[in-house]
Amino acid sequence: MEILKELAEKYETSDFLNGDPSWFMHQVVEKQNQEAIAFIASCLSYGSRKQFFPKIQYIVDCSKGNVYDWLKEGRFVHDIPDDDKCYYRLYTNSMMKRFLRAYRELILQSGSLGEYLLRNGVDDAMKALEAITSYFASQGIEVIVPKNTKSSCKRICMFLRWMVRDNSPVDLGLWDFIDKRTLIMPMDTHVLQEACALGLLNSRNASMTSALRLTARMAEIFPDDPLKGDFALFGYGVNK
Repeated sequence: MEILKELAEKYETSDFLNGDPSWFMHQVVEKQNQEAIAFIASCLSYGSRKQFFPKIQYIVDCSKGNVYDWLKEGRFVHDIPDDDKCYYRLYTNSMMKRFLRAYRELILQSGSLGEYLLRNGVDDAMKALEAITSYFASQGIEVIVPKNTKSSCKRICMFLRWMVRDNSPVDLGLWDFIDKRTLIMPMDTHVLQEACALGLLNSRNASMTSALRLTARMAEIFPDDPLKGDFALFGYGVNK
């Protein structure tokens, strides 16, 4: 579909960052800080952007942009109370704290999430999804991070796009050990609707099965970089 190629070129620009959660990883320096805030931002990215953006910004502010050391040194313990008050929507302060503790343990053991995946022999996106969900499930984190890959894992797929795709004004391309041709489309209800409207899918559920089917269709259009289609679908929605 030529229209998708045109839309991808039009919308994959630095202007895309405005109002997108990927903006936060461009506000910090050094790869470890970018990876850390990108993962946290992806986990918080659902619902209203007006509501979750301040929650991500709070972490950037508390860490003074040095998110990696803020995690590694456990400084979040003092910045987030250990109670059942709401941090963001379904996430309470205590849930966020448990999530950050689990993330800290991974960093202390492996150095970073990327290093953790490398040490576990991960070389494609599905293996990355399985490794990330399995680790956090083993730590008792099953809400902030999906407990397995039965769901579409939309936010982790988005995070992987940020980490893996290179030569992009949006995505960072920090992880060259994962082939970008294996990335999976971040699938939610909106993406499903746009894909169905274009005749790319015929599905009612934003599931992993639908995400894989849409990725396969995008690979027909963008064979070396199927997730370039993510920008095309965004542009299609805007243009409508």
